Amino acid sequence: MKKIQSVIAILLLLTSFFSFAQQRPQTPKVKVSGKVIEKSTNQPLEYASIYAQNTKNTSLVSGGMTDNKGEFTFEVPAGVYYIKIEFLGFKTVEFKDKAITSDLNLGAIAVSEDTKQLDEVLVIAEKSTVDIKLDKKVYNVGKDMTVKGGTASDVLDNVPSVSVDADGNVSLRGNESVRILIDGKPSGMIGVNVAQALKQLPADAVEKVEVITNPSARYDAEGGGGIVNIILRKGKAQGINGSVTGTVGHYKNYGLNGNVNFRGDGFNFFTNIGYQNSENPGNTKKNTEYTNPSAGSPKFIDEFRENERQREGHNANFGMEWFLNKSTTWTNSISFSRNDGSNPEDVNFYNYDENRNLISIRNRFNNQTNNSRNLNYSSNLTKNFKKDGHKLTADISFSTNYDNDLSTISQTSTNSATPASITGTFNNQKQNRSLFQTDYVLPIGKGQFEAGYRGDFSETLTDYRVEENVDPITNSGTINPDFTNFLQYKEKVNAFYTQYGSKVGKFSYLLGLRFEDSNIDVNLLGTNELHNKRYNNFFPSAFLTYEIGEKTNVSLNYSKRINRPRGRFLNPFSNYSSDISYFKGNPEINPSFTDAFDIGFMKQWKKLTFNTSAYFNRTRDSFQFIQRESGKFAVTVVDGEDIVDPITGNITVIGGQDSRVPVIESTPINLATEYRTGFEFTLNYTPYKWWRLNGNFNFFRNETQGNYSYVNYLGNLVTTDLNNVATSWFTRISSKVTLPYGIDWQTNATYNAPQKNAQGKSQGIASANLAFSKDILKDKGTIALNVNDVFNSRKRIFDSNLPAATSHTEMQWRQRQINLSFTYRFNKKKTEKERPVRNQGDNGDDYIGG
Repeated sequence: MKKIQSVIAILLLLTSFFSFAQQRPQTPKVKVSGKVIEKSTNQPLEYASIYAQNTKNTSLVSGGMTDNKGEFTFEVPAGVYYIKIEFLGFKTVEFKDKAITSDLNLGAIAVSEDTKQLDEVLVIAEKSTVDIKLDKKVYNVGKDMTVKGGTASDVLDNVPSVSVDADGNVSLRGNESVRILIDGKPSGMIGVNVAQALKQLPADAVEKVEVITNPSARYDAEGGGGIVNIILRKGKAQGINGSVTGTVGHYKNYGLNGNVNFRGDGFNFFTNIGYQNSENPGNTKKNTEYTNPSAGSPKFIDEFRENERQREGHNANFGMEWFLNKSTTWTNSISFSRNDGSNPEDVNFYNYDENRNLISIRNRFNNQTNNSRNLNYSSNLTKNFKKDGHKLTADISFSTNYDNDLSTISQTSTNSATPASITGTFNNQKQNRSLFQTDYVLPIGKGQFEAGYRGDFSETLTDYRVEENVDPITNSGTINPDFTNFLQYKEKVNAFYTQYGSKVGKFSYLLGLRFEDSNIDVNLLGTNELHNKRYNNFFPSAFLTYEIGEKTNVSLNYSKRINRPRGRFLNPFSNYSSDISYFKGNPEINPSFTDAFDIGFMKQWKKLTFNTSAYFNRTRDSFQFIQRESGKFAVTVVDGEDIVDPITGNITVIGGQDSRVPVIESTPINLATEYRTGFEFTLNYTPYKWWRLNGNFNFFRNETQGNYSYVNYLGNLVTTDLNNVATSWFTRISSKVTLPYGIDWQTNATYNAPQKNAQGKSQGIASANLAFSKDILKDKGTIALNVNDVFNSRKRIFDSNLPAATSHTEMQWRQRQINLSFTYRFNKKKTEKERPVRNQGDNGDDYIGG
């Protein structure tokens, strides 16, 4: 931490030093003024940008923006200048070699519309649209009213081809092997728990999301299902501008998020700061029937769980672009987030005999608290050469993430004289990550050559402990060795890539090859268990495109991908919320490899853009979750008291009888082979100027081949046939209507169809979001009301069938949420299109030809 802080301090000092060093000696300044008007109407044009560049040293000396009368004024030292006036959607006006020796009034400068640019403005100005490209889909968060006051998890749940389940897990085309990036890079903001981190990042901090279902060799090979790249807001307009958004909601949701951009002579400063205080109640219901219960044990157990996730979070991002000269830019940024939360869980177990007569009731109260800290520093140097598109970039980033969870679990029974037992769990995680990357791009004729290197190095320490019979006074108890460990995970990945793309007539191609060397250590500290996994692989990719017509394209793509297990997948124990079922990681699990094929077709009409694709993925050593009897038992006291051996589970009954139920363990394994096929289509349709529609439909078939064998607690070999064929589909549609009086009405509806696996089946889920917004204060302000999960129907419902038990589970992560938000913009138009941020590395457009 101290090293990172020192580096940042030195860089800021250097920046200040060189900024002053580059200043010229004071010379007399003269005033430049004028007025910008729209040629067709002679009306003043507000917020037009004016730049004055010295023709001798090519430095940007001064500039400004027009006011509400279209007028501008600024000062420059006497000299010869290149002056440029520009505004989005209008043709640029230039004054070359303008000698300025005294105060100069340029008069009324008329600018005319640029038809080509206006076509783009119509899309961007009415944001909350999906920009469909051959190699990716870009979801512009912009005016999406349904996510105001929400989180990045809510944003992703509105993105075509992407689904977010009740646990917060992200899947792409139904595949959970997804790589999540922030601004094109693995980020410390994500930390060690992706689902949790996405729920902590405010939606207002997100500018857009890129969905890349079949990435090229330039991209990280991680993620068998593809890449989801979250791009944060960064202002680019001249002068000082920004916006502030405040939110209140029910259930409790208070938020304040602001972004400010200041672009001056030779630099651009940007920042995004946010605060959120929220409360999300949820619930779970689980009904379990045991096949062959022992004498005195319950035949049925109904489990009811209520929880209330509370969170208070702060996040901040500060950055500055420094224009060293006309062709070189150095960008530095630092981001920090702090989140403190709690999740009290109240769980009641109702135990019944075979005739459904109530035997006893147990209560389990889990008082869980969490705090996390994330710090990330990144630096980018971009050198543009004389030839357009010829450039060299270098990136470094360092991040530190802390995530600490503490739970105190107390249990009581209505039929027992035994005092409440208290169990404590501690899960402390720390992750350090370093990233080094360089990319080189060279245009060659109609083609483009690229090459680069990436080094990604991380270390994660997980300290997990379970203490039983905790004394409420001393807050200490007996360590349970079955559920206690200290896990060290080290990952070193060095990668090199090259690719070349070109166009011949109507045919375009992009061929690439990536090499990754992986060195991974999984070390259970305090034991002799050290698992080293060293492997290196080539990842080829090929993209072929043919232009059938001016707005019609067909494509054929292939790439090889890898999915590395991390975090809870490897930790031998990471969950103790229920004493009759738990999740256990598997340190022996290996990475899986995917061959991904995709055939795409895109057609554009005046009011409709249609994109469809058929895909096939073959994954070797795919991850699958299996459930099995753990050999442990949960004890239910009917009468009297028990003495339980915490290691063997043997029970001594004093003055009565009790019962035992087997504890079910869920764990990931490498199951032989998985075949995933499907097709999807995405469309944007604008039947009228006041009505816009976009929709996405995905159908997939998933086939797994393999079986799993284990020895149960009785010493018997149990073989489970996991061969399974499942089909499912999901669809999402979004409608936005402009009502009278400038009121916008947006509706999103989603349906996830039922899906089965070898050990059970999940039921279908339908949900809808609703939002209204109105611009006020001469379009400088917007007030929005949204309802998330209108029908309170977003629940994960699934049935499980095991030899020992069958169960039915309904889980609702968050209940219906209503938010009211207000956004105020200063020196920034609502429809303003900011200059795109070319994020070197993974956040760049693939070369498709042309």
